[in-house]
Amino acid sequence: MALDLKIDISRAMADAVGEEHGVTKAELKEIEPRIAEAHAILRKERADGVYGFWSLHEDKKTLADVKETADEFLKNGYENLVILGIGGSALGTTALVTALRSKFYNIMTKRGRGNRPRIFVMDNIDPDTFKKMMKLCPPQKTLYNVISKSGNTAETMSQLMIAVEAIEKKFGKDAVKKHVVVTSNPRGQGAAKSLLHPVADEYGLKCFDMPLNVGGRFSVFSTVGLFPAAMLGMDLDALFEGCAAMDARCAKAEMKENPAYLRAAIQYIADTKKGKVMSVMMPYSDALRDVADWYCQLWAESLGKKHGLDGSEVYTGQTPIKALGATDQHSQIQLYREGPNNKLINVLEVGRFESSLKIPDNLKSLTELEYLRGKTMNKLMAAELQGTVDALTLSKRPVSRITLPRVNEHTVAQLLYMLEAETAMAGRLYGVNTFDQPGVEEGKQIARKLMGGKG
Repeated sequence: MALDLKIDISRAMADAVGEEHGVTKAELKEIEPRIAEAHAILRKERADGVYGFWSLHEDKKTLADVKETADEFLKNGYENLVILGIGGSALGTTALVTALRSKFYNIMTKRGRGNRPRIFVMDNIDPDTFKKMMKLCPPQKTLYNVISKSGNTAETMSQLMIAVEAIEKKFGKDAVKKHVVVTSNPRGQGAAKSLLHPVADEYGLKCFDMPLNVGGRFSVFSTVGLFPAAMLGMDLDALFEGCAAMDARCAKAEMKENPAYLRAAIQYIADTKKGKVMSVMMPYSDALRDVADWYCQLWAESLGKKHGLDGSEVYTGQTPIKALGATDQHSQIQLYREGPNNKLINVLEVGRFESSLKIPDNLKSLTELEYLRGKTMNKLMAAELQGTVDALTLSKRPVSRITLPRVNEHTVAQLLYMLEAETAMAGRLYGVNTFDQPGVEEGKQIARKLMGGKG
């Protein structure tokens, strides 16, 4: 298919950067049995429903519900959609919006034009920022989507409490159901009961279920990401089709035919055998800049573990870093080329941008600019990318490349799905539980105790 992602690991191999820093063919061959064994485990876990992110794109019933609900709420003419959530409840939506709308979406979208709201993802509890948002997005013109599996996330629930108070003060209790949508654990699951359930019951709120077997950082193709995407008019069918296309590729047990497994093997070997303890995600596209942010949570929270699956202390995990080409050629590349050779650089590139922008034939007094005149900004971006990759190779710095033919729902879904599958395989190679995050909980407990709660 013309829209398939392409993976190029050649610059991460020993042939390009030497055996000290690059992966050898023998090392890839050696890891193949482990990949095959892990593949069998992952497929069984999927079949048994242990981890559900693999199959979210097969849930057509939820897709239909999201579309129908979005259509109903859009009739109310909201000018703003505010996402109340943090971490996995926010980063996936932000990545989709930046990639499939624009970093300038809210500025370009006049209030009410095209029946689509502006979007504000409130992924923090900075009081100045939140107060300004509440002023910018008055409740009568705003729909709030509160996202928390447990309903016990202090940051998110404090945001909800402020929003509900503002709605009640202005319009009364009955109006809350017109301005708040809940995304949380499904009902009737015993210990999985969410504190958002009694809130939804009290106010009669629309509730979307988050599958119990899908963690926040793997939830972008669940209701967590789908409802905001539907409200902004993204093509949800194309998102699902992109997931299905990559799912088919990731179903193959052979490492060299499975892009997720091949990348997982490269990253794992680079870390454990070549000292590449950091994984840089560097998109050469503004549209993909927030994919790097989403990736940082996915990689760090999934693989940064003290204990292995056997209970032993392992202290594993590459440190993910986000960068942006060509911007960070002027900030971070100096370190990457001449600092410690402890990084694998993952370059995200776009085969064809939506626009072609010609550089004018002017400023004639500056003969030094002759090489730019009459060329395109597209060609300059491609040259900057290739120059950086070549320079990194000269410095024996390994580079892995991912190319999206174009940026659209189909290709972005492929990319995110592949990175999720890659992370699942990497967790197996490291021998850790990819899907828990015990190191996060203690800080939450301390914060709750400091606020006067139990902890």
